[in-house]
Amino acid sequence: MAHLDLKARSPWSELKDIKSLEIKPLGSKTLRKDINIPGSKSFTNRALILGAVANGTTQLSGILKSDDSYWCIKALNELGVKTNIVDESISIEGCGGNWVDHLSLYIGAAGTIGRFLPGVLAADPSSENRWNVEASERMSQRPIKPLIEAVNTLGGRIEYKGKKGYFPLEIRGGGLSGGEVSISGKTSSQFISGLLLASPLAKQDVKITVMDEIVQQEYVKITIDLMEKFGVNVSYSEDFKEFEIPRDSYKGRDIQLEADVSTACYFFALAAINKGSIKVTNVNPETNQPDSKMLDVFERLGCEITKGENWIEVKGPEVLIGGFQISMKEMSDQALTLAAIAPFANGPITIREVEHIRTHESDRISAICTELKKMGIKVDEYKDGLTVYPGEPKSALVETHDDHRVAMSLSLIGTRVPGIKVNNPSTVSKTCPKYYSLLENMGVGITYHKV
Repeated sequence: MAHLDLKARSPWSELKDIKSLEIKPLGSKTLRKDINIPGSKSFTNRALILGAVANGTTQLSGILKSDDSYWCIKALNELGVKTNIVDESISIEGCGGNWVDHLSLYIGAAGTIGRFLPGVLAADPSSENRWNVEASERMSQRPIKPLIEAVNTLGGRIEYKGKKGYFPLEIRGGGLSGGEVSISGKTSSQFISGLLLASPLAKQDVKITVMDEIVQQEYVKITIDLMEKFGVNVSYSEDFKEFEIPRDSYKGRDIQLEADVSTACYFFALAAINKGSIKVTNVNPETNQPDSKMLDVFERLGCEITKGENWIEVKGPEVLIGGFQISMKEMSDQALTLAAIAPFANGPITIREVEHIRTHESDRISAICTELKKMGIKVDEYKDGLTVYPGEPKSALVETHDDHRVAMSLSLIGTRVPGIKVNNPSTVSKTCPKYYSLLENMGVGITYHKV
């Protein structure tokens, strides 16, 4: 069983006192529902950093209130940034890149903040400022070295406080000189995004060269588009190998953030395996969130997809169509969603090119294989993916491995199979604290067991 780092849970977690829960199958219930999805984690955390480092006031509407965004806002407050939260909106008084000296910052398990904050802190012009940045136990096992080397190449002063290449970090101000830098993008696109966000604050223009490839380059495009909204234009090559960022300053903006397509996909999957119909009423069909490509997968599985101006509806088929292999590289956050619903298909489904998810909140390939086998499902595990064979999952107590995507994916099986219990479900608060209450709104019965 994976160790739980409960310190990373925030006050926005809804299930802190829940040890486990049991999902009840929908059975013969007709699933036809409309649902409003919370804001995008990817947009929220990028926009929070940009608003903080900008000159002037930023107003963000539709933020995601989750563990990751809570720790981001708390860290920004400790760095001297004033914020005011009302419902799902936040106003941010930007600091213009001049942070307050604060000896110790804690960022929880937030991978985005862990990759976005170091560069913009190092860009602070005051050489007197110094920060120790600590993360959760799992975040401290996730690699950070490519980003730190790149920031230091640009003149940053970041050192490791423990094991080389990992949190905790000591970051000193003094500014970034700018210039040219190379970086790898094959472990995480967030390294590129973190470098991009900090680059306009350097003393000279910055040119970034990606030495290999970027996994999920659409997330880098989201970063560039948001930078543009905050007043900084990035030039980049068609193959996303070269980026040129001018010395510039961000300007405060009023922005309505997109809903989270990654979260929407769990509810589309719910429809897919229950012959149901789910309409997400607040999602942009033209979004460049990479998990929107999962809609093509649902279509391949036999689902019917309908899109409107600001909504997407998925209708599940009589039988899920399997018997294919697919690269989930560009939408790897949905690899576990597909793996969890694959047992209900009429043929095996093979997922490839997702080796990088072994270094996410858990070793996701190993975690999903372990839990599916526990339910009696035949699974083949590969270095870069897995094959899931059709079968009837059996009742089981499944572990979340302290990973929100493991929890959210495996819970879907319980809507079809009786006796599926989920241990430590509070991990969903990392990106969707309301996940189980949203499932209940869909008609899914859930029994909660307190600590």
